[in-house]
Amino acid sequence: GPICSACVSSFGARPVTIFSGFIVAGGLVLSSFAPNIYFLVFSYGIVVGLGCGLLYTATVTITCQYFDKRRGLALGLVSTGSSVGLFIYAALQRELIELYGVDGCLLIVGALSLNILPCGSLMRPLKLSALPLPEKSGVEKVSDQYLIFQKKELVEENISILEKGYNEEKCVNNMSCHDCKQESILNKNGLISSTYTKETGIYKQKVVEQTYFCKQLAKKKWQLYLNYWEETLILFKNKVFLSLFIAILLFDIGGFPPSLLMEDVARSSNISEEEYVMPLISILGIMTAIGKLVLGVLADFKWINTLYLYVITLIMSGVALFAVPFAKTYIVFAILSGILGFLTGNWSIFPYVTTKIVGIEKLAHAYGILMFFAGLGNSLGPPVVGWFYDWTQTYDIAFCFSGLCVLLGGLLLLVAALPCWENCNDQNIKPSPNTYSYTVASSA
Repeated sequence: GPICSACVSSFGARPVTIFSGFIVAGGLVLSSFAPNIYFLVFSYGIVVGLGCGLLYTATVTITCQYFDKRRGLALGLVSTGSSVGLFIYAALQRELIELYGVDGCLLIVGALSLNILPCGSLMRPLKLSALPLPEKSGVEKVSDQYLIFQKKELVEENISILEKGYNEEKCVNNMSCHDCKQESILNKNGLISSTYTKETGIYKQKVVEQTYFCKQLAKKKWQLYLNYWEETLILFKNKVFLSLFIAILLFDIGGFPPSLLMEDVARSSNISEEEYVMPLISILGIMTAIGKLVLGVLADFKWINTLYLYVITLIMSGVALFAVPFAKTYIVFAILSGILGFLTGNWSIFPYVTTKIVGIEKLAHAYGILMFFAGLGNSLGPPVVGWFYDWTQTYDIAFCFSGLCVLLGGLLLLVAALPCWENCNDQNIKPSPNTYSYTVASSA
């Protein structure tokens, strides 16, 4: 997450998206030649995972930059595309494995992922022509000076060549051949010594320029590194952002396991296969796609506070997770799967909420940090829930734990977002009467 956000902030969404297309396709093609599971950990887990992280961060960032009035709808459509693609890929993968095997399936999917390249090329960056041109940095000034120095060097060399040719021509016209040879030899010796002295000075000056250039470049990179951590510290000083980071971590710890374990929970409740009208995972997926679109549309209404809407989805998800251990029939499981799937669609408004909290300028930076903790939650959630099942041989405590995590994150974010905190801050910032009267007197 942080690496992807830093790349998007430094290079822009379009180059990062095109680069991620090569990374994803290359990782999938490498995976088709994997001799063992350890190779797949690198090729599929790390390479493809890094490419998907770059792609996701770049897509969300440029979508928020392009759309203002209909940002929620745009994010809903973009995130719904991933859900639709998941359904198509699930069916396509099964057919490809039957026809061509796992290796052939990975090769074909890797080729299909190259379609990311034309999609990325359409991500034209926005440029504001009304803004004044920024001043050049120290490194750019040094490089300009270096170019000017090279031009001067070429000019001086041309001048020396012209002077040499002019002196020789003068000798032929005005002197005898013997005198001309003597003078040309003297001139040549003088030119050689002067050229040698000049080249030595030029070499020393060039070394000084290049050394200074490298030092300035190192200082610039170090300053960028310090600025990144300084901006990160400023973000965490924002209590709403801090609460959002805790909420997303807890939500992914508790909200992710139902998509993996809902079928097992239903089987542990002795529900027969004949009662299944539709797989619960399919219900989750369909309702997630619908939830992403509907919640994205709701976020565009001016009378709806997007942050409170996100908090409501967290609290309702926690309550639904608490209700899963009490389900005993397929209909109840289907309803709960639909509710959880719909509420999981809040991923479409999560970038919207982040933008509202930190602003569009810091979106890529903040979103990368949040995605890091979201990925951490996704990694911790299923093993923790599985450990609860191994300990108790039932999913009751596991889903109560999941519901508690999600509910706690939602309530914490709700408390941090209450308007009373802003009123308290306004009262603390408001100057005292003595200070106000002193300011007026000094102005007068």
